[in-house]
Amino acid sequence: MKRIVALLFILLFNTTNLFGEPMKKTIMIDLDGVLDNYNGNYIEDTIPDIKSGAKEFIEKLSKDYELILFTTRNSKLATIWLQDNKIDKYFKDVTNVKIPACIYIDDRAIKFEGDYNKTLDEIKKHNVYWKQ
Repeated sequence: MKRIVALLFILLFNTTNLFGEPMKKTIMIDLDGVLDNYNGNYIEDTIPDIKSGAKEFIEKLSKDYELILFTTRNSKLATIWLQDNKIDKYFKDVTNVKIPACIYIDDRAIKFEGDYNKTLDEIKKHNVYWKQ
């Protein structure tokens, strides 16, 4: 157990790799509504087309960050979508599990800033951009 804790500590807080080179921080990116043209019409076996500008965005991010696709969709289907759109090489993994990352990019997120009342207000007002 101590070894597992030590390994997790190294993975989470180490800033260099085994060769002393700086390690990239991780960003988790949601699929639906962020990278694709999702509009609320969920079809289980179909992922909408890639959003305009998404490829360039991913390519730029990947230069400084390690990217992980975060989706509730079937991971095999999401992986095929990444491959079909020729952006799979920029992603380290596809998952539906929230793992440690420095930033989470999601169209349904609310940033918690330490104030619960403000957060409750934000929840009441929240609307995804594609419904506006």
